[in-house]
Amino acid sequence: MKSNIFTTFTLIATLASAAAESPLAKLDWKFDGQSSEPKWTDQNDRVMGGLSEGRVAIKEGSLIFSGKLSFKNNGGFASVMTNEQKYNLAGATHFKLRLKGDGRTYRLRISTDALHRGSSIVYLVNFPTKAGEWQELEIPMAAFKPSHHGDALDGPPLDLSKIEGIGLLIGDKQPEAFSLEVDWMKAE
Repeated sequence: MKSNIFTTFTLIATLASAAAESPLAKLDWKFDGQSSEPKWTDQNDRVMGGLSEGRVAIKEGSLIFSGKLSFKNNGGFASVMTNEQKYNLAGATHFKLRLKGDGRTYRLRISTDALHRGSSIVYLVNFPTKAGEWQELEIPMAAFKPSHHGDALDGPPLDLSKIEGIGLLIGDKQPEAFSLEVDWMKAE
């Protein structure tokens, strides 16, 4: 009897350990309505009084992030972010995207539960686009750097097991219309 209890306990512990190491949510978004793509929400400079406009739409199998930047009222950025889903991407080494931009530089953002002075830390990486051309980008996870309200930090490294949001941001000091089309995103 003791042997069966020990075997059962060992099996439960092994399964719990494997579950803790496995991804909570796969990140392989095709924006086709068939894959497990997340809900997105805009987070523009209006939160601090700015007037920039950024929106997200899923159209014809692509995620479209578009709008117009404004510097009125100390504004100057637009972003979109996933919400209501957590990701455990422990073991992933790269973030990959297929996209078509407008020649401007965007930022890929990852948020976790990491805090700096009571506010969330965001991990950022910049990526340039080529106007009107499809590109496939492969961004090493090690390239993401901690930031707090746009300022670089000597914060903790990105913990891929505790991702709370993934987003796109533009804040390149060009007060004009922008558009970024994303065909797919994945972490590997």
